[in-house]
Amino acid sequence: MARTVASPRWRHSNRCAPRRTYGDVVVLPATFPDLIALDIFCSAVALGSLGRAAEAHGIAQPSASARMRQLERQLGVALLHRSATGSTPTEAGVLVAEWAAGVLAAAHRLEAGVDSLRARDDGRLRISASLTVAEYLLPGWLMRVRRAYPNSPIELEVTNSTRVLEAVAGGRADLGFIESPGSTNGLPAATVGGDELVVVVGPDHAWARRRSPLPAAALASVALVVREAGSGTRDALALAMSDIGLVPVAPAAELGSTAAVKAVVGAGSGPAVLSRLAVAAELGSGALVEVEVAGITLARQLRAVWPVDHAPEGAAAAMLDVAKRP
Repeated sequence: MARTVASPRWRHSNRCAPRRTYGDVVVLPATFPDLIALDIFCSAVALGSLGRAAEAHGIAQPSASARMRQLERQLGVALLHRSATGSTPTEAGVLVAEWAAGVLAAAHRLEAGVDSLRARDDGRLRISASLTVAEYLLPGWLMRVRRAYPNSPIELEVTNSTRVLEAVAGGRADLGFIESPGSTNGLPAATVGGDELVVVVGPDHAWARRRSPLPAAALASVALVVREAGSGTRDALALAMSDIGLVPVAPAAELGSTAAVKAVVGAGSGPAVLSRLAVAAELGSGALVEVEVAGITLARQLRAVWPVDHAPEGAAAAMLDVAKRP
């Protein structure tokens, strides 16, 4: 039977241009705002300068200015007050920025979803893993999965546990591995192993010569060399201290990698708390010395996470199975 298409009709609003509809289908007008221009505008509002927004988007400022003028013409309102010191949104610009945030978030979800579909179509496995798992466990897991799925490309992002959760929730990873003990933000999860945190110092540090365990309160009172905020190791230590009523003092230094922390501690800058997996070689060579601590449990679980709407399958399921094995 031939399908009858309803004749177009126009709905009018006192706040927006007419929207053409066919039945229940709304057709966007040809003047619908350019998403890139909206993104640049929102960046200018957030950064306080159209020049900084242009830099963030990797384009020249004249190009950003041209897109803004076109956007303002399309919308029929001024969006930014420009001055020598920066850019601030007009009254209308504040409202448009608020509305645009939802549009851009939806566009990013669409992009992430399409990327995920492409990855599934070509059998690609995208993994996001925290540093400890990525450096000390994943190499062996990857070799075993590659034997079973030799034609499946594998992409690995190495970052901290907080960003792993963001990557999986945002559709940028099919499987994630975290070492933080907190919430998975609603993502399904499975324990894939255990780990232990150890207190380490350089061989010349006073604690290296201790004959008795260090009280947990003493550990909390000393400024440590730590990883950046969002690190699973750092979060696990904070939770372990919180469980016994302790709050650590501000760190002596925050570094972006475990290797940097080990180097600084080995040079005598202060103690650190790191994964036993990460310091096994240095403890064996004497480059670092383990300090026993009393009154605190520093064991933790390592977990895998995956998207809510897509359980692991194929190479991802194989990776999860390998990771769960002792």
